[in-house]
Amino acid sequence: MNDELTRRDEMSLAGAALRGAPWKAAAVTGGAVAAASFGMGVILPGAADLTWALSLGIGLFTLIAAVGSISRPKVADRVTRQARLWALRRPWRFSLYPALGAAALMYPVQLVVDNEGVFGAALDALQGGVAVYLITAVLALTLRGRGQSSLPHGG
Repeated sequence: MNDELTRRDEMSLAGAALRGAPWKAAAVTGGAVAAASFGMGVILPGAADLTWALSLGIGLFTLIAAVGSISRPKVADRVTRQARLWALRRPWRFSLYPALGAAALMYPVQLVVDNEGVFGAALDALQGGVAVYLITAVLALTLRGRGQSSLPHGG
């Protein structure tokens, strides 16, 4: 029997793990940080950068949703619980999907708001996605112990 998961299976598991994410808290925090970042740019000397503020808000929104979804692995229905435990077993693979989501949300901001070209916007969005990927994976590694008692041996 082949125990390897396809990319489609991994995407389904990551989506199931994210199903119970704290979306409202993530949206409020991301929006508040984006507004505060832009507001500080207006108040303090220097130029206010709307692109930076929006990208920061998107990144924080994604981080809070991703980490919040796996922070309590035993609280949910059976399918979500199993998906969260998979995410804790494979934090680098799980983190790829929230990072791709963040990059996809940052791309139009870079393209439209910042008036960058197609490739410049893609590069900036990719950099934001990489930051989300690394931070999410490291935080998921630190949370790994929460699901350890439920993880099967050898995982």
